[in-house]
Amino acid sequence: MTDAAFYSTETAWCPGCGNFDIIQTLTKVLTDMHFAPNQVLLVGGIGQAAKLNQYVNANGFSGLHGRSLPAAVAAKMVNQALTVIVNTGDGDSYGEGGNHFLHNIRRNVDITHFVHDNQIYGLTKGQTSPTSDSCGDSPHGACNLSRPFNPLLVALAAGATFVARTFSGHKEHMASVMRAAIMHQGYALVDILQPCISFNKVNTFAYYKQHTYELEAGYDTGNLEAALLRSMEYGPKIPLGILYQVTRPTYHQQRPAIFDETPIIDKRVSTEPLETLMARFR
Repeated sequence: MTDAAFYSTETAWCPGCGNFDIIQTLTKVLTDMHFAPNQVLLVGGIGQAAKLNQYVNANGFSGLHGRSLPAAVAAKMVNQALTVIVNTGDGDSYGEGGNHFLHNIRRNVDITHFVHDNQIYGLTKGQTSPTSDSCGDSPHGACNLSRPFNPLLVALAAGATFVARTFSGHKEHMASVMRAAIMHQGYALVDILQPCISFNKVNTFAYYKQHTYELEAGYDTGNLEAALLRSMEYGPKIPLGILYQVTRPTYHQQRPAIFDETPIIDKRVSTEPLETLMARFR
């Protein structure tokens, strides 16, 4: 099988969009990991990033704005054999979906969450997103009067077991982080810095190449304090890599009475108790 097995149609993204690097890298990673299309569920909400599942030959679900995580979690709960991957934007995940973002981290369901973070609302033509730079830092782009949202810091504080950042312009690095996130047992967040070439003229490919650096060899991914400090680095230099990864019981593992070796989707359901109950009201 080649990664072309995962492609299904042309996209509606702008030429040069970082989403092309993301979809090409993700499909190659899935192919290299020997996944068949029917073993994967790609979930999105609303936005340019969320369209990714529509362009890939695999199971796909498009939810409401900010509501991709509930759908992804529900699918994983009933069929733990599925590899569930969420692709959303920074507005979709951290704005409209902020509440789901927080509480699905706490549940530690075994899903992978890729956030295409272009620091702007690209689908609606350039409005400020939660991660847009402050007005003092970005006088010519989206101007954030509020303090910019720090997704990695928040995820660490909420108890995430895998927190990483990569850049769509570094495809080899992005592939290695994606692979590790998919293999991780539990909720995995990967914030992908991804320029919007049409509406964000500040956070460009050149900007990210100039301001990002890869975590040094020997960095301890199990050190929460170190991860918190690195997550607060965002300005002159932005760290890329797996900031934090630990093993903790997943949602399924904490509920063995519900989730055994037989997925819920394959369990036989008897309607007899319900019919008996309903008969009492006739």
